[in-house]
Amino acid sequence: MTLKLENVEVTIQAAPILRGVSLEVAAGERMGLVGRNGAGKTTVMRTITGLATLAGGKVFWQGEDISVMEPRDRAQLGFGYMPEDRRLIPDLTVEENMLLPSWVNDAIDGPKGLAFVYDLMPELTQMSARKALLLSGGQQKMVALGRALIAGKQLLLLDEPFEGVAPALAMRISDVITSLKGEGLSVLIAQSELSHSVDLLQRESVIERGEIIKVNVIDPSLKEQQA
Repeated sequence: MTLKLENVEVTIQAAPILRGVSLEVAAGERMGLVGRNGAGKTTVMRTITGLATLAGGKVFWQGEDISVMEPRDRAQLGFGYMPEDRRLIPDLTVEENMLLPSWVNDAIDGPKGLAFVYDLMPELTQMSARKALLLSGGQQKMVALGRALIAGKQLLLLDEPFEGVAPALAMRISDVITSLKGEGLSVLIAQSELSHSVDLLQRESVIERGEIIKVNVIDPSLKEQQA
């Protein structure tokens, strides 16, 4: 497995948030992490990126233990993270927000990544010079996705990409993620329910109260391979 969490525990202000979470994502796989608000989905994402401190367990990337690796070093591995709240800088333009990862990470080819994103989402080209504060919530999600794609050449972590987005934009985001099939990119999508992504995922892990309670195979072809 490309990404593996093994018995991960995270405690925040003495409260256990993740309780022995084990999760695996294969190279090129699109996987869902599904659970209610407060179930621990965002903490799983932050644990993978190194933004949450482990109280126990390990995180592996391509067989290497990265449990104590700093977030800035994990960024060098080709991780792209789209937070639930987007985290755009309001006074920067769309293009500047998307190029931010390349400004702080020499391993990222900003112009090449930008060309890839504009080809994938041409609507962003039309708003490239617009400041982020002038965008709708759905448009900001698209920009955050573009930024994550520029950084995430190996692993894409999307936290609630469809939440609060108009149906047409949610479908567009789903189409963009589907089009990444064949890029060799592993994708983990955290969300409260599967209505927007059931057709683009291969498996889903269900999380409740900080524990993975089951893993469902969604893609019939994958189920046949495992049989």
